[in-house]
Amino acid sequence: MKKTKKELYLSRKRISPPAITGREKLSDVIEEVFLAYNSARLREGCRLYAEKMLAGNVTVGMSLAGALTPAGLGKSSIVPLIKKGFVDWIVATGANLYHDLHFAFDFHLHQGSHQVDDVDLRKNNVVRIYDVFLDYTGCLISTDNILRDILSQPEFHREMSSAEFHYLLGRYAAEGEKKTGQKDVSVLAAAYRAGCPVYTSAPGDSAIGMTIAEVELRGGKIRINPSLDVNETTSLVLHAKRSGGKSAVLLIGGGSPKNFILQTEPQIQETFLLKEKGHDYFFQITDARPDTGGLSGATPHEAVSWGKIDPDSLPSAVVCYLDATVALPILTHYALSRHKKRPLKRLYFKRRKFMQKLMKEYFDTHNV
Repeated sequence: MKKTKKELYLSRKRISPPAITGREKLSDVIEEVFLAYNSARLREGCRLYAEKMLAGNVTVGMSLAGALTPAGLGKSSIVPLIKKGFVDWIVATGANLYHDLHFAFDFHLHQGSHQVDDVDLRKNNVVRIYDVFLDYTGCLISTDNILRDILSQPEFHREMSSAEFHYLLGRYAAEGEKKTGQKDVSVLAAAYRAGCPVYTSAPGDSAIGMTIAEVELRGGKIRINPSLDVNETTSLVLHAKRSGGKSAVLLIGGGSPKNFILQTEPQIQETFLLKEKGHDYFFQITDARPDTGGLSGATPHEAVSWGKIDPDSLPSAVVCYLDATVALPILTHYALSRHKKRPLKRLYFKRRKFMQKLMKEYFDTHNV
């Protein structure tokens, strides 16, 4: 007998969670206790990620905005995801990558307080990122000095994409880990070892970009070409689709990295005029509101209107309105506990082949 509408509305799981004892696994708490509001959205996102986005034929792009690495999320969460093959390519703010270098070179960041006299911090050479404290000289300036020496090396002084720049920088980060006896503490080092390309949507907007500018004043010729980034990232998505696979986006925060990773589909459809429908899977963790018009809060429904998201994927698209420092470690734990390691796609080493395929389809379509 066909169910009535009322029966359909009331057919999902009853809200009657077990009492928490303290002996549960975190993934079980997520399944049994995260039943409503943003806890339920986080559970849905965890399931989407582990059950669909991590399928073997899916290429997963991750965007990173906000001060995540200074809070230790690079070491605790992002590096494990890279090592397990759960992230195939990354778009990050330059700040996240710069602060990642502190860990590579074993410069310390400390728990602090947001309720503090910042004038007094300045007098004592301490820098604050909300409740994270850094030694201005012993951490920031020391990182800048090492970075300046690295960027003075001849292999950096040519035109390249930000993926190539970060791959070169990642090699030095990996060497820094080895010299200081650290292991798996740096996102750039982990991405270097995994062949996971790392892009930034604003190369000048960080202490890395500031140091590049200083090296240029000294006669350096470092040239990060944003057009290479736009086309390379687009080729990664196009290859994922044309090879019979799917493309997934895992958006941690919003900002420019979110748009940069999503604009790959409009680049295919709107700019190149190639037939495509949008990314297949969408999971965003954000604390931004959608009604102010800012991109950080823009919903997947809005993204459909731009061709960024396949409209057929909307039923499983998830937005969790939660602080990333809470949600990302939970998501990482859930994924690692529920899904086996994926073979590394090592997309960094396939960029030229994918670009050739993109160019061929573009030129064939336009009879050039």
